[in-house]
Amino acid sequence: MSALHWLNTEAFTAFGQHIMWSDMLGNTIGLIALALGWRRSVLTWPAQLLSGVILVGAYASAHLSGGVGKQLLVIGVAVWGWHQWTRGRRQAQDGSIAVRFATWRERAWLLGGAVAGTLAVGGLFTAFPSLSWSPWADAYIFVGTLVAMVAQARGLVEFWFAWLLVDLVGVPLAFSSGLAFSGLVYVIYFALVVWGAYDWWQRSREPRPALEGVAA
Repeated sequence: MSALHWLNTEAFTAFGQHIMWSDMLGNTIGLIALALGWRRSVLTWPAQLLSGVILVGAYASAHLSGGVGKQLLVIGVAVWGWHQWTRGRRQAQDGSIAVRFATWRERAWLLGGAVAGTLAVGGLFTAFPSLSWSPWADAYIFVGTLVAMVAQARGLVEFWFAWLLVDLVGVPLAFSSGLAFSGLVYVIYFALVVWGAYDWWQRSREPRPALEGVAA
């Protein structure tokens, strides 16, 4: 039995829901990655990378092209974010990554990109129904994930709020897609997001040192 085949087999059944290994392992690692992000640890990126690789199989088995695309984006942005944080774009006084609120211009770019991206991807999924059985929700999660991770890589507090908005759609979609463990993890994500947003907000109020290496 190949590793990919094993990952897409059933781990156990709970409350009538069939839990797959890929769904459980990928999302558990994703939770660890989110907790590491709250701690501003660079290890958040390799954890997100590994989570994305595993969850590609889970979403492919559920025939959610948007979910597969989302995880491929997670993999790509995780590599970029890992590079950004390793270079220490903004170093806090304690040696970790410093964080800040986005400027109004950055918020406009993030929001505009989210709206335009969702319309484009949703239109694509609608034009080709075989790509997704829930085109607009799938597109919203696909683009929202990219926006959240870009904001995280730049050390923006808004990254947490972007994840929160993604989770509001991700929870019901995961349950309706048969990915019960994903749905449960999204609920835990909510608590971590609230906690992380508060912590980053507090950190953003600390004096920021000069930029190192790369301009914002």
